Amino acid sequence: MAKYVDGFVIVVPKDKAVEYQKMAEGGKEVWMRNGALEYMECMGDDLETKDMGGGKPLAFTELAKAGPDENVWFSFIVFESRQHRDEVNAKVMAEMEREAEKYKDVKMPFETKRMAYGGFEVKVDGEK
Repeated sequence: MAKYVDGFVIVVPKDKAVEYQKMAEGGKEVWMRNGALEYMECMGDDLETKDMGGGKPLAFTELAKAGPDENVWFSFIVFESRQHRDEVNAKVMAEMEREAEKYKDVKMPFETKRMAYGGFEVKVDGEK
């Protein structure tokens, strides 16, 4: 089965990690309830890079311009296809609009302008 992935890189202040994880757990519930196949939010743990024989690759902390008091999160949501992603995301947005009152005072525990996002077509899948 072909798959499609929405990927995110987010910089979260270390003192907001628990708050962000709580928000992410809520996001997981919404996306999974609306048809996503998988939902992963991963906090950086081993982000130092080493020379790989052709030079030292760029670290996620460098890429995201994260400071010492910040952590990089790599997150992704898996869908059956881009069309499926569009359908699921439309359901998620409709649900959020219906519950807009619930979210109106929610302050993001990270700067959204520093978030990177994109949709990716899976070309190689190592799933068993």
